Amino acid sequence: MNPSPPSRSIEEYLEAIYKISMKEAPVKTTRLAEYLGVSPASVTEMIKKLSNMGYVRYTPYKGIMLTNKGRKLGEKVTRRHRLIEVFLNKILKISKELVHSEACKMEHTLSDVTERSLCIFLGQPSKCPHGKVIPACDLDLPSCDKCIVLSGREWDKVGKREKDLIPVSWLKEGEYGIIEFIRGDHKILRRLLDMGLTPGTRVYILRRAPLNGPIEIVVRGSRLAIGQDIASNVFIKRVDSG
Repeated sequence: MNPSPPSRSIEEYLEAIYKISMKEAPVKTTRLAEYLGVSPASVTEMIKKLSNMGYVRYTPYKGIMLTNKGRKLGEKVTRRHRLIEVFLNKILKISKELVHSEACKMEHTLSDVTERSLCIFLGQPSKCPHGKVIPACDLDLPSCDKCIVLSGREWDKVGKREKDLIPVSWLKEGEYGIIEFIRGDHKILRRLLDMGLTPGTRVYILRRAPLNGPIEIVVRGSRLAIGQDIASNVFIKRVDSG
């Protein structure tokens, strides 16, 4: 018997914690209450529930941290939300001021097959209409190029990625990562391969220019300056310097 899917409220909480944690972690309960527009008491009650379900770890006076299980679900809902926003804005021509509320209603009903088909239909977008990075999908593939040639049944055979991936654009100066996934069609893939940005390659962040400027990285002993558009399409697993 398959377990029942998480409720809408659980998904909304995990999505909010995931988004906030990209900038500040652990996530304070007061910050979460403010973000969701609910009372601190409601947050406390839900966090206890999420903790019992294995989605979060909560330490009093410190805050909330997502478990691997919670991060995966929060990331998935965030991805679906932003893909829907792109569809509403790009295809249906709904203004970006309105797409957020509409996407909130639709994100909980999207299946895995629909999500992946929508991503391919939209051309594997890297950002939502508001400029926020769309998380990578959870298929265990090195690039979108591999996904495009598969059918829905073949997707099920691929399996899901266990590694926690973030775009290169999220790394800080002095941090390392190993490239695990490249987003985009064969043209984008070819361009990145020509630059030496291939799956399995170690990347070091040397310098970040202010105001979303280029990122200077070290790859295979060579310095490269890459723009935010490229950095948002290269996903890495953060690693120690050693």
